[in-house]
Amino acid sequence: MPKMKTKSGAKKRFSMTASGKVKAGQAGKRHGMIKRTKKFIRDARGNTILSDQDSRIVKKYMPYDR
Repeated sequence: MPKMKTKSGAKKRFSMTASGKVKAGQAGKRHGMIKRTKKFIRDARGNTILSDQDSRIVKKYMPYDR
């Protein structure tokens, strides 16, 4: 059987934890920070763990990263 392809956009944006959850960057931080509240900017630091529904989609894009 041929190898399955990994979506190159997904491998740049997501990574897996040791327990199999999907890590992603926090959304909404690219521009427009002046109109965001200080609380939003503070809470949007770092990375986040995707929900089960979203991680199911991402795992299809990355078949070997489990």
